[in-house]
Amino acid sequence: MATQESQATAILSVYNKTGLLDLAKGLTRNHVRLLGSGGTAKMIRDAGFEIEDISNVTQAPEMLGGRVKTLHPAVHAGILARDIESDLKDLAEQSMRKVDFVVCNLYPFQETVAKVNVTIAEAVEDIDIGGVTLLRAAAKNHSRVTVLCDPNDYAEFVSSLDRGEIAGQSRQLYALKAFELTSSYDTAIADFFRKQYASNGQQHISLRYGINPHQTPASAYVNGQALPFKVLAGSPGYINLLDALNAWPLVKELKEALGVPAAASFKHVSPAGAAVGVPLNKAEKTVFMVDDIDGLSDSLLAQAYARARGSDRMSSFGDMIALSDEVDVTTAKIISREVSDGVIAPAYHPEALKILVQKKGGKYLVLQIDPAYTPPERETRTVYGFTLAQKRNDAKIKPETTFGNIITPKEAPPLPQSALRDLTVATIVLKYTQSNSVCYALNGQTIGLGAGQQSRIHCTRLAGDKADNWWMRFHDRPLSLKFSKGTKRPDKSNVIDQLCSGEVASSGPEREAYEAVFAEVPADFTKDERQEWLTKLSEVAVSSDAFFPFPDNIFRAARSGVKYVTAPGGSVNDHAVYEAAEKMDITFVEQTTRLFHH
Repeated sequence: MATQESQATAILSVYNKTGLLDLAKGLTRNHVRLLGSGGTAKMIRDAGFEIEDISNVTQAPEMLGGRVKTLHPAVHAGILARDIESDLKDLAEQSMRKVDFVVCNLYPFQETVAKVNVTIAEAVEDIDIGGVTLLRAAAKNHSRVTVLCDPNDYAEFVSSLDRGEIAGQSRQLYALKAFELTSSYDTAIADFFRKQYASNGQQHISLRYGINPHQTPASAYVNGQALPFKVLAGSPGYINLLDALNAWPLVKELKEALGVPAAASFKHVSPAGAAVGVPLNKAEKTVFMVDDIDGLSDSLLAQAYARARGSDRMSSFGDMIALSDEVDVTTAKIISREVSDGVIAPAYHPEALKILVQKKGGKYLVLQIDPAYTPPERETRTVYGFTLAQKRNDAKIKPETTFGNIITPKEAPPLPQSALRDLTVATIVLKYTQSNSVCYALNGQTIGLGAGQQSRIHCTRLAGDKADNWWMRFHDRPLSLKFSKGTKRPDKSNVIDQLCSGEVASSGPEREAYEAVFAEVPADFTKDERQEWLTKLSEVAVSSDAFFPFPDNIFRAARSGVKYVTAPGGSVNDHAVYEAAEKMDITFVEQTTRLFHH
């Protein structure tokens, strides 16, 4: 039998008593002194095992209805004591003994707050204090103390004890599990009280549902600070926020890089279009359906959104809009007549806000973002129960520094400002586009975006086809279309897209539906007419979020008027890609940062 001084001591204080008696049997078999609290001690004692009440050690009874049981220096000094002379001396002077094993799990706070109509008082009573303190103390001193918080570990622990030693690695893993338990427990408590005390949008906001209607409940929240945005109108959904919180940094970075207002039209976590405030000419105003907007020429922000929306009107249907500057009345008027889900901006002119809050019968989502907000450097996401963590993509794209390495042609002069602007727009857009992605840009706006394709050539083709479609809209034929009275803007956009892309049905109900939109049905474009017009497209800039693996990307880009290409290097075929660019009279600029986004 071990002497009192050498006998190991275990403290047991558990809510979940699964496996407790088998554990007590194993500890007793190994001559471990057992100390227990409340119901834990009673269950073990009733089963015929010897166990002392913790109050015998503390010389203080459980009090405050059980709120104070183990919070005492006699308990925690024994747990925290190290095998060093000064600690052992302190224990001896206080007639205290070391604790070698701590077995503890916690009040079921998560289960309590999951109950329907649970009150704050009920939740508070299931916040474990002593248990968390026991676990953290034992886990902190895991170089000497073994802490058990999971009944699934009891059998392995007893087997090790029977063999005469608890391995250091086992103590480490048990301690890790204890720290994880206390962390998740505190997170659950904070989540509950955040919803109770800061759910008015201060730190927490409830969402209608997640990505799909059956994914409920859903919410958005931040820790330790106020939400960086306010909901001025409407009710945000999960996808709304995914779009808004990708679109906002995009326009913020465009504004910082180029010094002019920026706008983005987002759908399903990729841009449908993005642009900076470059003045519109007469044809552009007509193509982008803003030729009847008063005061348009006085608002670069309004012109930026007209360009962003006009990049791909079909994809922008039902968009989430991001604007870099205070929303003025002119911009609000454009938004008011488009099919859109919401807008995010740093500020709103009072009259502009009046226009927007009336949209969709008052249900239009209007978010005001704090422009000074900077997200944490580390970002996390959970996928299939696993947590992924990485440094946030804080790469800076600047026209004066990012595009200085011209690969071909040799001895090329510096890039013109218009090319630097368009390469900057295309590249920043890719930073917030689902990969793989390739972007075509002209006149300070995207004109074709290939997003989320597994093959890069498919990105390049998709973006090129969209750029071609965009340019076909400037042909005299679509510019002079005559529509049936009462035709809605989305219907106009749809038939223009069919006409310009060559997707008009030759006959049947589909052709009849197409022709019904027009007062005068336009002639379809012939192959030669289309080809002749596309040869007039020039000075287009293209950016890729990663290297081009084959020269076919360059050949396809050249067919859509591309004169400037930027992409990271790193492919074994880089030289062949550069040769293709030289043959096609394209300036190839290497930028060094891969910009995958998922």
